[in-house]
Amino acid sequence: MTDALILIVEDEPEIAEILETYFAREGFRVICARDGSTGLAHHQRLRPDLVVLDIKLPGQDGYEVLAAIRRRGETPVIMVTALAEDLDKLQALRIGADDYVVKPFNPLEVVARARAVLRRTMGRGPDHLLRLGPLTVDPQAYRAVIDVAAGPLPLELTPTEFRILAHMARFPGRAFGRAELVDACLPEGAALDRTVDSHVSNLRRKLAATEADGMLEAVRGVGYRLDMPHVR
Repeated sequence: MTDALILIVEDEPEIAEILETYFAREGFRVICARDGSTGLAHHQRLRPDLVVLDIKLPGQDGYEVLAAIRRRGETPVIMVTALAEDLDKLQALRIGADDYVVKPFNPLEVVARARAVLRRTMGRGPDHLLRLGPLTVDPQAYRAVIDVAAGPLPLELTPTEFRILAHMARFPGRAFGRAELVDACLPEGAALDRTVDSHVSNLRRKLAATEADGMLEAVRGVGYRLDMPHVR
């Protein structure tokens, strides 16, 4: 559950920032969207473990977004709204929401509710997997696969390449410096920056041979970033 990816769809920047801060503080990975269409695009590409979804959004409202998510699968959703009437709550639950929070709220309560929902719903699949678009990483099994048209395609990685990929997959979109990757992924301690460059170059080549091409990119003056193309 610690590595769960939370998608926050909220058009009020202050509320989104507060939720993002509290979730990140508790060890969750977080990505935000300010409208329904962007939220659905992130949901399609990143496959979050849970969605925190505001009802009143520009364009597609939260009910429409929830219905679209339900057509795609069983991603747990917590609805957030300023409307406290029972009718609104019943409508959200009827469409398929897993829980319901009314503004103003205590962000710690939202995080606690998310943990409770994840405990109930993560039995639908392994709770330790890291998912980013077509990429799925299993840190416990030391296995990484790419979803392709023919089915899951295992990546043939060295232990160091796998550690780098798994470490970056926990924080999609974050730019990692070479020194940080050395500390986190090359525990032998004698590695140099050019050693990291060599491992990452091999990893990028292996990803480029699949439908994950472009996910691992160099960041000028910083290091490297793992992300879905055009998702920042």
